[in-house]
Amino acid sequence: MKNEEIINQLKDENIDSMFVYSPENIKYISGFYPSSFAYLIIQDEPILYVNSIDKESAEENALIETRDIVKLSEVKELLNGVIAVESSLEFDLVKRLSDDISSIRTSNVFVDKRKTKTKEEMTNIKNSIGIAENAIKEIDFSSTEKYAAASLEFDMTINGSIKPAFDTIVASGKRSSSPHSETSMNRVETPIVVDWGAKYDYYCSDITRTFIDSERQEEIWNIVLEAQKAAINTISPGVSYAEVDNAARDVISEYGYGEYFIHSTGHGFGLDIHEDPVISNKVEGILEENMVITAEPGIYIPGEFGVRIEDDILVKKNSQVLTSLDKKLDFTL
Repeated sequence: MKNEEIINQLKDENIDSMFVYSPENIKYISGFYPSSFAYLIIQDEPILYVNSIDKESAEENALIETRDIVKLSEVKELLNGVIAVESSLEFDLVKRLSDDISSIRTSNVFVDKRKTKTKEEMTNIKNSIGIAENAIKEIDFSSTEKYAAASLEFDMTINGSIKPAFDTIVASGKRSSSPHSETSMNRVETPIVVDWGAKYDYYCSDITRTFIDSERQEEIWNIVLEAQKAAINTISPGVSYAEVDNAARDVISEYGYGEYFIHSTGHGFGLDIHEDPVISNKVEGILEENMVITAEPGIYIPGEFGVRIEDDILVKKNSQVLTSLDKKLDFTL
């Protein structure tokens, strides 16, 4: 069904052929994630071209026709008319697809279609969330931040994650005041911001919890939790991204910490850890049913500490919080 929708949208855009290079987009349309160089060509139907390394696996697992790969210099013979490419495609590759560069344009068809998730995609995302949630219960804070992150990633791997959805963040003490702080060899101290996710059948999860142990940390933690609840309560089809973002931002501002909330309230995810939509008051757009987004407000006080709480939400009339993990978790240093 989704392949038909993609083909129909390309026709509506007056596109005759599309060259697809992103492994995530190849997976989305074919069900197969290539391990080496591959591409997909969409005309009246999609056809996957793979090399010998992936041939056997692709023939077993791909949901569309597969063929032996041809050299990029020969790909132009397979394409015709107006050719679409992904906006992420390198220009050097673009130039090889046609002798007439003016016949090539970008299409957002995959961005548009991947915003909402099918039942099959939701199953994979829920499995990914389950792996991630179970793993946090085994995290070991007795040594360094890197050791804690490694213990978390190891548990996800042995329980079915292909790999981490992104570089796991364990940022403790003053280092927690940077939202994307690189995990260090420092010994773990409080508070501890842990941002992690698994990948199940290449679909991501994205969760953050902050471990606290003082009244000051709990004060900030409670404000962030209130902001997150306000954001989640607004999530519904037809609601603007800005309304969700402002719901969280207004709470934090009312407590006098508005300047310390320095990123958007959330983002979409699926095959990539960051996909459309961006839940920000600087981005125009409306939530659609079956989008999957994060709700992750935070407060980051330079030189002191930071707090973030993040959960994964399925957009419905009565939106569903997919993560079931307690907001406040026990820990031992």
